[in-house]
Amino acid sequence: MKQPTICPKFEKAISLLSQKWTALVIYQLLLESQRFNEIQSSIGISGKVLSERLKELEHQGIVKREVIPETPVIIEYSLTEKGHSMEPIIRTIENWSQLWVKEESDSSENN
Repeated sequence: MKQPTICPKFEKAISLLSQKWTALVIYQLLLESQRFNEIQSSIGISGKVLSERLKELEHQGIVKREVIPETPVIIEYSLTEKGHSMEPIIRTIENWSQLWVKEESDSSENN
């Protein structure tokens, strides 16, 4: 019996979103444009990993990096049109999590 194949585009999309922190960075940028330190402190990610994720998301055309020439220089990150198109997916996951994912304190009460 022939095994069904997974669509390569779907596999690539899931691979990108399943990288640790990637979906949280996108989720955070759905709120508004933010500076590096704002993203870092809001999700508790290391600077090195955040830098890697932002570069990858920028390479994929999901995040835009804007340099504002002031003193000191300000760098803001925002979602591109492609990035904003992920909002329904992220919101659906958010809604699903509210219904089905237990918080740490909930799971320890059941043990």
